[in-house]
Amino acid sequence: MTKRRVQEIYEDTVRWLSPAERLRLLVLIAGSLEAEPGLSEEPVAPLDIRELHGLGKELWAGIDAQEYVNALREGRPLPGEPPDPIE
Repeated sequence: MTKRRVQEIYEDTVRWLSPAERLRLLVLIAGSLEAEPGLSEEPVAPLDIRELHGLGKELWAGIDAQEYVNALREGRPLPGEPPDPIE
């Protein structure tokens, strides 16, 4: 089915359905896709949280963690962040 044909179906039929009817149609389409053999992509390898170790450490370079927490608790401007613009 071409992209133009799909657009025509939407414009002629789906567009005029109520939100509840469109949601029901979406559920039906998703269910039919789920049952379609050979449609799924290659299996995705499980993620390992340890791969995130050190991610973003450059954001904290030169910032004292305790001073950051103290400023956060006291409502002061946080170290390493630009001051709030004047309102």
